[in-house]
Amino acid sequence: MLEVKSINTFYGQSQVLFGMSLEIAAGEVVTLMGRNGMGKTTTVRSIMGLTPARSGEILFKSMNIAAQPSYKIARLGVGLVPEGRMISPNLDVLENLVATAYAGPDGKGAWTLDRVLDLFPRLRERKTSMGNQLSGGEQQMLAIARALMTNPELLILDEATEGLAPLIREEIWACLTGLKQAGQSILVIDKNVQALSKFADRHYIIEKGQVVWEGSSTALIEDSEIKYKYLGI
Repeated sequence: MLEVKSINTFYGQSQVLFGMSLEIAAGEVVTLMGRNGMGKTTTVRSIMGLTPARSGEILFKSMNIAAQPSYKIARLGVGLVPEGRMISPNLDVLENLVATAYAGPDGKGAWTLDRVLDLFPRLRERKTSMGNQLSGGEQQMLAIARALMTNPELLILDEATEGLAPLIREEIWACLTGLKQAGQSILVIDKNVQALSKFADRHYIIEKGQVVWEGSSTALIEDSEIKYKYLGI
C-alpha cells in the first residue's frame, strides 16, 4: 500500500532523512521507532507532503505522491493523527469531527459520525464540549476519530499514546487493536515497545534519519542489544 523509497528530506540546509525507506502492505500494522530527534516525525511529514522530500519516491497504491500537496494525499486515503493532536480549540467535538470529514470517492465511506462516536463513547458524552475543554486523552481520542472520519485506507499515528495516563493508553491500544482486526492499515510511532510488540506486525528502527533495523515483533523482543543500542531500553 505504501512504499517510501530512499527519500532525502531537509529543513532548510539541514538534512534530516538520509535515504529513508519503508513499506506497508494492505492490512498491515507497522511501527517506526527510535530516539527523539532521529527523523520519525519528519518521515511522517514527508509522507503527508508537509515537509516534502527533495529526492526519492513515496508510492501510495503505486502512485507517486511525493510532489502532491497534503490535502490531495489525504483525499487519496492517508489519514494522520499528528503529534500534539492539533485539535481546533474553538470548535466543539462534533465540529472537529465533521470539519474535515470525507466519505470517500464514492460517498459511501464506512466511517460515519455515529460509528466513530460508538468507537469512542466518551466523545459522544462530550460532543458539545470545545476542543480546549477536553483532557489530553479525550483530545487524542478526538484526533483518532477525526482521522477516521476521512475514511483512510492508511492511518498514521505520530506519538499514539505520548503523555497519556495508563488507563487511557490501554483504551487507545484496545481501539487500535480493533482497527487492526478490522483490516485497517496502520503506521504508528510510539515509545511503548512492549505494547507495540504485541500490536504490530513489523517494526522499523531509525537512527539519524535512516533505517538501522527492521523485523518482526518476535525478532524485536528477542534482540535486547538492538533495543538497548537504539531505543535505550
